[in-house]
Amino acid sequence: MPLEWVDYREAARLYHLGQVAYACGSLLYRIRGGINARSGRRSRLELHSIIATHGNSRALRKARRAYQPPLNNQTLFRRDAHLCLYCGLCFPDRALSRDHVTPLSQGGADSWTNVVTACVRCNNHKAGRRPEQAGMELLAVPFTPTHAEYIYLQGKRVLADQMEFLLAHFPRHSPLHARIQGSSQRL
Repeated sequence: MPLEWVDYREAARLYHLGQVAYACGSLLYRIRGGINARSGRRSRLELHSIIATHGNSRALRKARRAYQPPLNNQTLFRRDAHLCLYCGLCFPDRALSRDHVTPLSQGGADSWTNVVTACVRCNNHKAGRRPEQAGMELLAVPFTPTHAEYIYLQGKRVLADQMEFLLAHFPRHSPLHARIQGSSQRL
């Protein structure tokens, strides 16, 4: 299961501590250390794009069921592809806002399933009302990303082999599948 992004320093630390169960994906770095006085050999670490660490899989599965990724605007905007889910236009981050479908003033929650990306104009028009009260229609249903989807949405540079690994952990019905496949076909 994908857990998190780690940089090469953290990966080297995990290798050194013997925490890496296996590695797959492409070779990213070869780190060379000093020469061992006894053996005369130089230490070397090969860091791959995907590493698996030792851990309790039963505990991880239990934690996954209750997992709620942290909600932040940057990841929300990526989930919604920088589209205003009312007018359908694409905007840069600075022109977007978090809209509560059921406003907080009407008992709505600040949760993934109650927030969407909205342009400032649409959010101001909707104000403290529900979409139907404002005569507006949502273009997509808000959803809570799984852990693998959240890792993708964090916006790191994702290598092809890492993307393949993450996609294998997306739910079959994930709306992100079509978006990712569509963007790879345009390239």
